[in-house]
Amino acid sequence: MKFKRKKNNRLRGSNTHSGGMKKKRRGAGNRGGKGMAGSGKRADQKKTYILNHYGTKYFGKYGFHSINKKSIKIINLDELENLNKEEINLKELGYNKLLGRGKISKKIKVHVEYASKLAIEKIKGKGGEVILK
Repeated sequence: MKFKRKKNNRLRGSNTHSGGMKKKRRGAGNRGGKGMAGSGKRADQKKTYILNHYGTKYFGKYGFHSINKKSIKIINLDELENLNKEEINLKELGYNKLLGRGKISKKIKVHVEYASKLAIEKIKGKGGEVILK
């Protein structure tokens, strides 16, 4: 068998290396992106591939996306103990939920938007009061 030169050796000296116009093989300029880029709704040539491999869920939006989420700032009973007040308005302090971790040693009156059952029980057990708004 006669020796056959490698293709890349045979193409040395040619400007295009059999890639057509010079511009087309330069970098990634003619590719149109990586991977599934350009596979939007109107990429008809890719649609059959996408539908076979990924199914119909590839296109469109699915599921619920909640926009109005409230941010809940919490405080525990053991932190209320350090405030040393008889009446506390947690909204003024920047909190909107009271949780029941820790112990409470005195009678207090608390104004708050939300409170857990345990927190309410512990405060009422000491003779205090929780006012929910």
